[in-house]
Amino acid sequence: MAADSAPPLALGVTRILARSFDGRSETSLDPDLRVFVTDLVRPYGLPVREDLLAEGVGHSYEELAEGLLAEALADGVPVDLLILAFDSPDVRPGAPSSLALSRSCPGAPLAFALCDQGSAVAFSALRVAAEYQRTGACRRAVVVLAEQTALHYRPAAPVDLPERHSVVVLVLDETADVELIVRQISALDGRKAAEVVGAEVGTLGADAAVLLGSGLATEPVPEVAAAAGLPFAGLPFTGLWAELAERLPEWQEKGRPVLAAGFDRRLGVLSTLTLRAGP
Repeated sequence: MAADSAPPLALGVTRILARSFDGRSETSLDPDLRVFVTDLVRPYGLPVREDLLAEGVGHSYEELAEGLLAEALADGVPVDLLILAFDSPDVRPGAPSSLALSRSCPGAPLAFALCDQGSAVAFSALRVAAEYQRTGACRRAVVVLAEQTALHYRPAAPVDLPERHSVVVLVLDETADVELIVRQISALDGRKAAEVVGAEVGTLGADAAVLLGSGLATEPVPEVAAAAGLPFAGLPFTGLWAELAERLPEWQEKGRPVLAAGFDRRLGVLSTLTLRAGP
């Protein structure tokens, strides 16, 4: 079992907003999308979903996130780093949406995207932000999590797709009053992942607020009551974070420590985020 952990982040979550959407963006009708998807799947012999391409299904992550990003950053404080993290692919065939979103941020931040890590990529984005902060070059970071409903080819194995488009924006600032710890452990099965989560909950005490991602929903987790929070239904990637956005203000007001945990069964990776009052 390989473990990756980090000391407490000097970045605290100062704001987290979530929003879901229906409909589609005009980007889904871009003829370059067919070219891009065809080139993408050709080496693997996967069939393209011509019906979805013809209908124009799906949503651009830039269009999903730009309004919520502007709301989250309405104070105009410059941002040093923007990370877009996603599991299901974007429908924008041209320049990465992360670069486009950076133009909506005060401060012209460094911007890039993370993907191909399943549900673990959201936690990885927080760890990457922490590493940039430790260099002294990042006092404020934004992590954008996004998923959209359309997959324009038939996958080799069944995958969970969201029932609606969704985006979550986390704003991270240097702070001394919030301890934020991200841990990721690989090579686990579901039973062992549940045991690790139970042990972490035990260290936080009986007052801990717990959110379990969909990968842990079927596992009995020690120390966690059946009433523990579960993610928004129909959002396999952003659901955990949308639930955190809704509940975190109340939990912080009450001074409760928070543990959010996700387990990607395809990769065998357990990820946890701990939030509690610091020194």
